[in-house]
Amino acid sequence: MTFKSHMARALAEARAAADRGEVPVGAVVVSPAGEVVAAAGNRTRELNDPTAHAEVLAIRAACEAAGSERLVGHDLYVTLEPCPMCASVISQARIARLYYGAADPKSGGVAQGPRVFSHPQSHHVPEIYDGIAADEAEALLKAFFGERR
Repeated sequence: MTFKSHMARALAEARAAADRGEVPVGAVVVSPAGEVVAAAGNRTRELNDPTAHAEVLAIRAACEAAGSERLVGHDLYVTLEPCPMCASVISQARIARLYYGAADPKSGGVAQGPRVFSHPQSHHVPEIYDGIAADEAEALLKAFFGERR
C-alpha cells in the first residue's frame, strides 16, 4: 500500500475549529485499510468539556465505529503535538502510528514536557512522525492567538 498523508483533512478540521472560536487543532483517524474513519476539531468551549480535544473526539468516534476500545493498526493525524492527556489516550487506544504537525513547547506531551510515551507506565508506544505540515499548522495557531491578543 502506498503512503498517503491525511494531514490536509486534519488541517481542514483545525480551520473549522478556529471558525467556531476553538483553538485550531484537528485530528483524523485512519483505518489499517487507509480509510478515514473519524475526524474532529477541538470542541472544548462548545461542549464545556476540557477533554474535548480533537484527538480524543476523533478516537472516541473511531472506537464507536470499530465497536472496540482499541484501534490496533490505525493511524492518527493531528495538527499539533498531543498534550499529555491525549498522548495517554493514544496509548490506551493502541494507535499504531502518530503523525503530527507543529511542536508544542508549552503543552506538548510527546517530544516536549512529560514525554508520555517514554514512561514505563505507557502500555503502548506508537510509531511517531513529527513535523508533517508543521509550518501550516503553526501558522493557523499563530493567526488564531494573534487575533485574540
